[in-house]
Amino acid sequence: MNEPLSLRHRLGLEIARKLNNDLVNRHPLKQLFWECTLRCNLHCRHCGSDCKKMAGHPDMPKEDFLKVLDSVARQTDPHKVFVIITGGEPLMREDLEECGRAIYDKGFPWGMVTNGLYMTRERFRRLRSSGLHTATVSLDGFAADHNWMRGNAQSFERAVEAIRIMAEEPGFVFDVVTCVNKHSYMRLEEMKEFLLSIGVRRWRLFTVFPVGRAAKDQELQLSNEDFRGVMDFIKGTRKEGRIRLNYGCEGFLGNYEGEVRDYFFACQAGVSVGSVLVDGAISACPSIRADYHQGNIYQDDFMEVWNTRYQPYRDREWMRKGECGDCQFFRYCKGSGMHLRDGNGELLFCHLKRIQKL
Repeated sequence: MNEPLSLRHRLGLEIARKLNNDLVNRHPLKQLFWECTLRCNLHCRHCGSDCKKMAGHPDMPKEDFLKVLDSVARQTDPHKVFVIITGGEPLMREDLEECGRAIYDKGFPWGMVTNGLYMTRERFRRLRSSGLHTATVSLDGFAADHNWMRGNAQSFERAVEAIRIMAEEPGFVFDVVTCVNKHSYMRLEEMKEFLLSIGVRRWRLFTVFPVGRAAKDQELQLSNEDFRGVMDFIKGTRKEGRIRLNYGCEGFLGNYEGEVRDYFFACQAGVSVGSVLVDGAISACPSIRADYHQGNIYQDDFMEVWNTRYQPYRDREWMRKGECGDCQFFRYCKGSGMHLRDGNGELLFCHLKRIQKL
């Protein structure tokens, strides 16, 4: 049975829904992900892209991505579009500093997502000199749990060192992202205190969705009871006010909306978030399946695609089927995140049902 929304949540969600409808109509590009490489120095259990040290597809030449930025700059103020370099592992690219500097010189602020394994103080200094604005570092628990998750005995030590380096940089904004699984769930309170002790002020939690290697790995999946426990932990931590903690932009969470994130849920893929993948595919969030790519930079102009081909992202009525067909919360959820749809458009799982099946 669906738990009714409180009046406070319903009012907040209605306001957020109207604001998001306006955003969909305007669809201003605010974040642009660049999957610069598929090479990676780790072998993570939950990786959806199955990256390798020697990827099957070569790195995208920076000149090709810079042409995309030229397309964006012709229609948008580059200072208002944040470029996020991802992979694979961006630090695998020896020319990452050159890429960052070229992006910055075109007026675009940029950041990166990293596992931290190859980060050093000298590398960080060079990246900062190349215009690095922000970074996200993955840390999935304490040493045993993190290294188990990442498949490398040095991963925890190196990630923590990367975090310390960033925390020591005055004014540098970064966050830590943690994938919560059966191994790390019981130590979230300890993890919070540890992160605070090494200077972390922003933290995000997410849970594994069943794609890639994680699809059949039961050790990565939380029970519904533990999933709700994660929500309660986030809610309590946010009330403490000692660290800025958010749940990832995964799905609609009923009465937890407004309690576990700084915003109400609305999937921004294709609304304000776009991406260019390593093979030139034009997509939205890099986690989204190839079935929902909208074009390719080697055949299409990025902004022409952004303005004219993202209807499946912006009009979600096609998602009103199956278990979403008669759901009373569809007006707020809009069928959940695009990354949770399979190749046939079917929903892989519903966050709200995970909370309510107790």
